[in-house]
Amino acid sequence: MKKRLTGFLLIYILFIIPAQLFTGCANMIAPSGGARDTIPPKLFNSIPHDSAKNVKTNKIILTFDEYIEVKDIQQNIIVSPNPKSLPQIDYKLNTVTIKLKDSLEPNTTYSFNFGNSLKDINEGNIAKNFTYVFSTGNIIDENTFSGKVFLAETGKVDSTLIVVLHKNLNDTAIIKNRPRYFTKVDGKGNFIFKNLPQGVFAAYVVPNDFSKKYDDSTKLFAFADSNISISNKTFPVTFYAFEEAKVKAKSSTTQSSNPQKNLKADNRLRITTNLDMGKQDLLNDSLQLTFSKKLKSFDASKIILTDTNYKAVNNYNILIDTAKRKISIINKWKEQKEFRLIVAKDAVTDTGNISLTKADTIKFVTKSEIEYGGVHLRFNNLDTTKNPVLLIIQNDKIVESIPIKNKTIDKNLYYPGEYDLRILFDKNKNGIWDPGNFKKKLQPEIVQQLTKKLIVRANFNDTETEITL
Repeated sequence: MKKRLTGFLLIYILFIIPAQLFTGCANMIAPSGGARDTIPPKLFNSIPHDSAKNVKTNKIILTFDEYIEVKDIQQNIIVSPNPKSLPQIDYKLNTVTIKLKDSLEPNTTYSFNFGNSLKDINEGNIAKNFTYVFSTGNIIDENTFSGKVFLAETGKVDSTLIVVLHKNLNDTAIIKNRPRYFTKVDGKGNFIFKNLPQGVFAAYVVPNDFSKKYDDSTKLFAFADSNISISNKTFPVTFYAFEEAKVKAKSSTTQSSNPQKNLKADNRLRITTNLDMGKQDLLNDSLQLTFSKKLKSFDASKIILTDTNYKAVNNYNILIDTAKRKISIINKWKEQKEFRLIVAKDAVTDTGNISLTKADTIKFVTKSEIEYGGVHLRFNNLDTTKNPVLLIIQNDKIVESIPIKNKTIDKNLYYPGEYDLRILFDKNKNGIWDPGNFKKKLQPEIVQQLTKKLIVRANFNDTETEITL
């Protein structure tokens, strides 16, 4: 017995006491909270259950596996078919309650797409496009219809647009009636309808406004060339949205509270030019003089282009525009040449019979070719029989339009900078984009946005940009 106690004592001294001392001196570390929750809420239960058939209730209860919140529901939810009155939707803890205001139609599949409105309350994980479905009949419709929407004039995407379906196939339905179904266009131009019944529908694209109708010709709008037959094999459709009429810009002119002061300030006739820091552009054959007021008369013989020795230059022309505000001196400019433009005091007279206060001599020099770069483009898989026109874009404005007759475009002198590129397929060969016309069933001309940019560097002329369509 003593030997046994001695053995236990020895073990206690050698192992247990040191272990206790060690743990007693160690730093205490709180347990980790684990990885951040990235899982969106999931439907745990519903009354009626999801995809239920022969439903007759006007109240739906959705229960999720965690606490949730529902935000901006009116801007997000899509109820199909499109109801006359949106349902009342409330939430509390992990439950969403839907109270229907319209009577349910017989033998109809209903879906409730919550968009981005439903998320968990702790981490804000969104249950993207969470959809609840039920049917008042014996079947759940599962037909789909998908496609893309582009802006015809630019080839870009507008995610504020929606695609609508009308059961009424008359052209006036999109003008007068609410759509039977609608769905949103995403950031890549895609759209999809789900749980559609079989049948024939008229399809359109309109802004996602209150009316969801084409009741204003300045609205973006698109229409399918033919009605859409919805079945278990419905082919995708691409829409090209256009504005048949442009919104007229409002005048931004402001008037001073002192008309006499304005009259005195505007009394002088002044000139501005299109020179760039005193340099004439080689790619623009005209030096432009813009006047502060409309001209009544001008004498071209009193506007003289000379060299630095005041020797008159030959073979240039002087033209005035139809608005009588701009005079252009047209010449074939050569690089790095100095000029003088002499404008006599009585060369021009405005409608108030006021001339220039004094004669003016405008000194300038033409730019050097090294200030420009070269443009060399090669197109692959481009059908030139469709009258393609290259649109060179900067700051969302068309800098130049070039009809593409061959598979290559070469320009040795071009303005340095970065440009976007588009291809206009010019059906009527007038060189500009033309909108569609719904009444005439005329689709707009199509513009394709190219992903490759054009980069032009000064004094650089060798690189060829290859573009594959």
